[in-house]
Amino acid sequence: MQVVGFVRTLFEIYSVIMLIRVLSSWFQVDPYSPVMRLLYQVTEPVLAPIRRTLNSVPQTGGMDFSPMVALILLQVLESIVTSALIGR
Repeated sequence: MQVVGFVRTLFEIYSVIMLIRVLSSWFQVDPYSPVMRLLYQVTEPVLAPIRRTLNSVPQTGGMDFSPMVALILLQVLESIVTSALIGR
């Protein structure tokens, strides 16, 4: 069961990174700082395809819902992976 705990921890860390990215957009943060560049490099591969998919549906007033969708998908994926590891 240590593997399951490790996998859950990885998903939680990635979710926190995603939340930090969202929260940083509310503040004036230097996008070229090393920390912000790392956040973008880690999260953009997940957010970009979701953003492209969401852009094909009617506009939502300029709001970017891709992080919310990504967090929901991460929770679903975590549940699927951990269930498979447990053997249910």
